[in-house]
Amino acid sequence: MLPPSGDQFEIAAAGYRAVVTESGAALRVLEHDGRPLVAGFPEDAMADGGRGQILMPWPNRIRDGRYDHDGTSYQLAHTEPARANASHGLARWVAWTLEEHTDHSVSLRYRCMAQAGYPWTLDLAVVYDLSADGLTVTQSALNQAASSAPYASGAHPYLCVGDGLVDDWELLLPARTRYVLDERLLPVGRESVEGTPVDFRVPRPIRDLDLDAAFTDLARDEEGRSTVELRDPSTGAGVAVWLDAHHHVVQLFTARGNPATERRSLAIEPMTAPADAFNSGEHLVVLAPGEEFAATWGVRAV
Repeated sequence: MLPPSGDQFEIAAAGYRAVVTESGAALRVLEHDGRPLVAGFPEDAMADGGRGQILMPWPNRIRDGRYDHDGTSYQLAHTEPARANASHGLARWVAWTLEEHTDHSVSLRYRCMAQAGYPWTLDLAVVYDLSADGLTVTQSALNQAASSAPYASGAHPYLCVGDGLVDDWELLLPARTRYVLDERLLPVGRESVEGTPVDFRVPRPIRDLDLDAAFTDLARDEEGRSTVELRDPSTGAGVAVWLDAHHHVVQLFTARGNPATERRSLAIEPMTAPADAFNSGEHLVVLAPGEEFAATWGVRAV
């Protein structure tokens, strides 16, 4: 019988091992020398809580599923009915097509056809590659439509550094600003993290913080990368998520409401734009006909 997430594509290199699924091109497994780096999901289960899923052609939420583009209003289905939002794009549950599979890399594609609420055809692609530097993930979109298309991307890995709770883990988050969210988890403003409980620019324990928050103004290295680190000080085990210059936002989520992962992992979600970017326009990419956009992020053991 076929697993709920479809075909399984395993890759390995330099002590790293990963499994990517046909359903949603999701990252089901990532480990280094046998140590899990992500809280994935079993082969005989679905990717509940968004675990490991790819978020395209938008990440996070669109208020009421409504937006305007080039003078026309569009209505998307409410895929988060409790908050009346359109959530996490159109590619999470579809069957992606294998393009290439080697020992250390796998690439998959999905043609997202024009549809109600999003009348543009995009060729979406994701490449997972393992090396001594860990996992590198490249997500791209090519606009095959005759008019410009709004676009953003993200991903939903849950990171872990042991079997305990996140309360005792130390977090380093080089972000100067957080988004102020309303009761529907949509941004209504921004504020400095200075002097707040979510200032993690110097590593410190997460303790009892309930996180479902987005951050921006990320400090970057000379290559334009920003890196978030999670570490268990009792063992020294750690994991890092890095984001390239196209990723302007990182979302943190302590998995509230998900019994399988609640406070046992931390979702560190790279996003090229914040929630509701189709309405705010903040960091939104507008793909001209025939234009392609790619963004890269990765995970490594530390």
